[in-house]
Amino acid sequence: MKSNINDVAKHAGVSIKTVSRVINNEPSVRQATREKVLQSAKELNYKPNSAARNLAATKSYTIAYIYDNPNAYYIIDMQNGILAECRNQGYELLIHPCNAKDSGIVDELITMIKGAQLAGVVLTPPFSEMPTLIDSLEENDIKYVRILSGSNLTDGDSSSVLVDDHKASLELTQHLIDLGHKDIAFISGEKEHQSTLERLAGFKQALTDNKIRINSKFIIDGEYSFESGVNAAKNLLTLEKKPTAIFSCNDEIAAGALFASRLMNVEIPEQLSIVGFENSPFSRQTWPKLTTANQPNIDIAQTATRLLISQTRNTAPTVEQQIFIPEFIGRDSSGPCN
Repeated sequence: MKSNINDVAKHAGVSIKTVSRVINNEPSVRQATREKVLQSAKELNYKPNSAARNLAATKSYTIAYIYDNPNAYYIIDMQNGILAECRNQGYELLIHPCNAKDSGIVDELITMIKGAQLAGVVLTPPFSEMPTLIDSLEENDIKYVRILSGSNLTDGDSSSVLVDDHKASLELTQHLIDLGHKDIAFISGEKEHQSTLERLAGFKQALTDNKIRINSKFIIDGEYSFESGVNAAKNLLTLEKKPTAIFSCNDEIAAGALFASRLMNVEIPEQLSIVGFENSPFSRQTWPKLTTANQPNIDIAQTATRLLISQTRNTAPTVEQQIFIPEFIGRDSSGPCN
């Protein structure tokens, strides 16, 4: 027979209200009592029904992850990180994919959030970078946390988690320069993504800092896709003056560039060095494996979720880090310039 909240209260020797406070992770419960209730719930295999909690309470215990991103690895990492923190704190997760380019997307999302009576939403690009959506969330008093590319966090800002793409990009480019490369190309993702602009800015700064001329022919507009990497690399490798290294705006682009290079009998890294960004599975599935920057998406997602849940509870956030700097990972796709 399935256990209920009454069984847990009786087993722990506390009131039903105390069990409810523990389940909802309210701060007004002594630690010893909390541990006793949690132990009883574990022994009785009691799992609270989130739908019942939402109906019975004046507040919701469901948050949503709203996304539109073609990178399946990124989405999976985000979902796993958000879901892990939801489980830690007794919340449920609604996953809502949609098309950011739909003309009525803002109204659609506000209607969905209100209809589902959500406690709040986690936003990743491009939604986290849409001023019209943010304004509408504010107007409707809807809790949200944004994951953004950037490095400047306003004091007291508990609605943003930043990824310092600029600094990581500068370090990756400096790695290529330290290997002797001066003719370095850049294959970008979509320009509407702030991450693209930050990575390009870090790339350019590294060249400028080292007094290397920026060659406009070596900067190729692209998309965050394998095919974009293939096409851009083919174009670069047919130039009269060819690059000796390619900075790709993510690992998927880098994998495409590496594939195109092999088709054109260009040895990696002996004739051409290639670096990616994000440390996605693409970076480990190529041969040689890609030099890249590790973006800890699961940790980023968990941090954003903790911030959001703190907002819904009107408590001070217990978050130590809100700015993440992707860490350099050196592998075999980059080598000395010959």
